[in-house]
Parts: sequence; C-alpha cells; structure tokens
Amino acid sequence: MKALALAVVSLLAIYSVNCEVYFEEKFPDDSWESNWVYSEHPGKEFGKFKLTAGKFYNDPEEDKGLQTSEDARFYALSRKFKPFSNADKPLVVQFSVKHEQDIDCGGGYLKVFDCKLDQKDMHGESPYEIMFGPDICGPGTKKVHVIFSYKGKNHLIKKDIRCKDDVYTHLYTLIVKPDNTYEVLIDNEKVESGELEADWDFLPPRKIKDPEAKKPEDWDDRPTIPDPEDKKPEDWDKPEHIPDPDANKPEDWDDEMDGEWEPPMIDNPDYKGVWAPKQIDNPAYKGPWVHPEIDNPEYTPDPKLYKRDELCAVGLDLWQVKSGTIFDNFLITDDLEIAKERGEALKKTQEGEKKMKNEQDEAEREKEKAEKPDEEDDDEDLDDEAGEAAPVEEHDEL
Repeated sequence: MKALALAVVSLLAIYSVNCEVYFEEKFPDDSWESNWVYSEHPGKEFGKFKLTAGKFYNDPEEDKGLQTSEDARFYALSRKFKPFSNADKPLVVQFSVKHEQDIDCGGGYLKVFDCKLDQKDMHGESPYEIMFGPDICGPGTKKVHVIFSYKGKNHLIKKDIRCKDDVYTHLYTLIVKPDNTYEVLIDNEKVESGELEADWDFLPPRKIKDPEAKKPEDWDDRPTIPDPEDKKPEDWDKPEHIPDPDANKPEDWDDEMDGEWEPPMIDNPDYKGVWAPKQIDNPAYKGPWVHPEIDNPEYTPDPKLYKRDELCAVGLDLWQVKSGTIFDNFLITDDLEIAKERGEALKKTQEGEKKMKNEQDEAEREKEKAEKPDEEDDDEDLDDEAGEAAPVEEHDEL
C-alpha cells in the first residue's frame, strides 16, 4: 500500500513538473499598453479599453482589468505569446468577465489565434482557432460560445450553454482533453461536458441511410383503419344551416323592389357533421418503417480532434452597444489544478464586490428615503399657503 501511495505521489510530481502555463495576464498596471496591440483595421470605429477595478470590487488594485469604455463600438485588442501545441496534453482557456454596466447587447468572449494573426489588422473575419465566452443580446441571447476551427471552417457547439447575466465577475473555463472530450465551467462549476465529435459537426455522420433501401410496397404503417362493418345511419345527413323558423317577412318588404324575401339561415341543431366510420386496430399494422443505415463511406475518425498545432495569441474581438465590461484573469495552460486554484482564489473577489455593491445600493436607498420628507414638507407648505388665501369680501344683502 505504501509503495502504491509513493507511486501515485511520484506521478503527480512528474505531472506537476511537466505542466506549463503558456499565458497569464492579470493587468497589474499600465504595462499592458505596451504588450497588447490595438487593431487598425480600416472601416471600423474601434473603442478603447481602460484599466480599472470598476465601481465595486474587493481590492482596488488586485481587481483591475480591461474595461470597454465607449458605447456602440467595435473592440479589437490582442496579445501574442510563445507558440505551443496542446498535442497529448489538456488545454485550459480561462478568463473572467464582469458586465458591470448590466449589458443589454454585446460580446464578452475571447479568441485564440495561431501565429499568422496580423494584430494590427485583426477584425471579425480574421481566422482563429478557438472562440469562447459569453454573448448577450436582449432576452433571447444569453449563451456561452464554444467555437473551434477545423480544416478551415468554424464549428459551433450544438448545445445551448447559458451564461451569467448579472453585474458581477464570473470565471469562464474551457477544458479540452486529449481523449477528445471537453468541459465548460462557470465559476469553477461544470455546466456542460461531452465528446467533441458528438457535440460539434467536425466530421460527417458515422452512419447514413442506405440509398438502396426502399420501403416495401405492402408495408402497412397505419396503426388504425376505418371499421369496414361500420355503416352511416340513414338519418345522419342533415344540412349544416337551415332557415330560421322564427323569422318573419318585414311588413315593409316590397318583393318587386327588394326581391323575393328569404328567411335568414341559422345553425341546424340536428346537424352532426361529416360522417366517418369509427377506427379499429389495423390487423396488418407492421409499425413505422425504419430506413436501414449503412456505414458512411465518407466518414473517417479523427483521434486528434482536440489538437491545435499552434496557439500563439489571444484577442478580444467584439461589439458592444453599452460599454462597461471588465476582462481579467486570462490563463492558458495545460494544468487543470492551477486553473482550479485561480478560480477558487477569485471567489474572494466575487464576495468582496457583492458586499460593496450591496452597501452602495443600501446607501442609495437611504439617500432616496432621506429626500422624501423634504418633498412631503414642500407639499404641506403648499397646502398651508392655499389655506391662508385672502378672505372673501362680505357684502350687505339688498
């Protein structure tokens, strides 16, 4: 038992040594301005980012991030790092988003690129390897994008993952594993997982309908049939509408001028509708016909769906109607434990900013409450003034 325990510890130690953080950014100061590059792509009106912890936070310095600062703008900012491949290793892409402005419509996602990215010309059509993060627009769009590039085409996840839509900081984590599985976490809690091949249309389907198979002509897929013994009653056929028996010809009706008078039509109480024989179980019923499937000759499995040959840059390429989103805590690594630790550490920030926000809201309520008596006093003064109006002049009666 002791030997097994030592072996496990040794393996964990080796794993820890071999793990690597490829990129990390917490925006501690203004040095980001020399490391990150704004796009100058023509034809776009790009907004600027500013370094701030926002209106509510846990620590005014530790919680600083990049905040969108201009309404109705595109944003395009990127940073390169040492190239790497995630071959035979897990890949973790993680960052935090704080929609402090209570965003109505805009992106909060990032993109990961290979080294071919031209940072000065980055725009919405620039090829990327991964796009991940929240996207909100009105009540209908509140989702987490998970998009991978595969053989030159972008593939969207086929599942709906709901993002957070409040004003606080939330951590978004994407984990891609060498066994072609993935996980999406929000605030260190798993919200979605599965297989890459099943949840994206990277590959053609494994099976297709047999083009040679045809439904047999004598295949009866009707569960019920009309009862051949059922006969329509002789008194069934009645008109749907009949002349109103209570209607009388108006006294001033002139047949020569008005034409022949006819009583108005009313619904026939004896009308039974269109007759149809009752249904009985079909003795020849064989069930629904299922089209046979065959192996798809165009399908070829790819055990390397997870693999990115080269990752070299991260970028914020998005549009926002209402600015104010703060991006922070960027991490790209193959170390799942480090990513988890960063997420746990962020909980202190989340608790602190909620505390400050609640205090601010309470102070605002107290301020509004304190202003209300003044308004009531003003109303009372107006009432007093009305009561003190000039007396009505009296006159002797005549």
